[in-house]
Amino acid sequence: MDIWLDKIKLADSIKNLDKIKLEIFGKNGMLTKAFYELKNLKGDDKKNLAKKLNNDKILLTNKIKEANDKLIKIELNKKLESEKIDVTKIDFDSSIGSIHPVSNIMNLITNYFQKLNFSIEEGPLVENEFNNFEALNIPVYHPARNIKDTFYNKDYSLLRTHTSPVQIRTMLEKNYPIKMIAPGTVFRRDFDITHTPMFNQIEGLVVDQEDNISFANLKYILEEFLHYIFGDVKIRFRPSFFPFTEPSAEVDISCVFCKSGCQVCSQTSWLEVLGCGIVNQNVFKHVKYEKVSGYAFGLGIERFTMLIHKVGDLRSLFESDLRLLGQFK
Repeated sequence: MDIWLDKIKLADSIKNLDKIKLEIFGKNGMLTKAFYELKNLKGDDKKNLAKKLNNDKILLTNKIKEANDKLIKIELNKKLESEKIDVTKIDFDSSIGSIHPVSNIMNLITNYFQKLNFSIEEGPLVENEFNNFEALNIPVYHPARNIKDTFYNKDYSLLRTHTSPVQIRTMLEKNYPIKMIAPGTVFRRDFDITHTPMFNQIEGLVVDQEDNISFANLKYILEEFLHYIFGDVKIRFRPSFFPFTEPSAEVDISCVFCKSGCQVCSQTSWLEVLGCGIVNQNVFKHVKYEKVSGYAFGLGIERFTMLIHKVGDLRSLFESDLRLLGQFK
């Protein structure tokens, strides 16, 4: 017994300790064989030996655990010591960092609209249902208000699902004319190669007196913007539906990955990039605007980043893999 206790005490690595453990408790181990021999004994001899073997088993198990815990600490300290960084040492070969591609595209788009005299408006990430849904003509029964799609808090507040509440807050605080964009982070219960639970949007809003705003104004602004971002691409407007705009449209560009159809564009040669429309009059009623018209549009920054840089999986932008992010300097 003392021999095994000494072996455990002298083990200098977890690997060696595992070998000793196998020699004691393994299929052909010392204790295993000893327990097997009990079948050849009877009466008090069998009882006394069984008691001794059980005591030995408990003692050896505890000693092995103590030694294992000690060796784990020793090996961890060795690893930490080997990886220790001298923060006072100057490394002239260090690579220079860069702006994250999503932040870079956000800045690119924001700067474009600033040059067109759009103001930048901001709002809180935690919103109420009026600003996020009701004022935007999204009724109670709309699926977007379901708990499966929206992050609600116990006090019935919620994490905003789009940056449109900023438009409502701006119209409640200011009088028209309004010409604004609202960049920011939004949250939805969604996660796959093209969606994440937290992502970034930019929404635009222009409001003025009746007859001063038309769909033609909106179409011109967006066509110029998309040509600026994607170059010489084809653009089309498709009729669609959004509760807060009427009429509404989704805007597509010719696929930036192919010319005749691919997996990304589902063999259609078109990619959807944003939604837009003329502001629904019910929205103006909630903010007490009268005799006005306006247009609005919204786009996802991550989707634009994917298309501009031709990244196949949206999630790869947020996995902190420097091999990928280092390409965007």
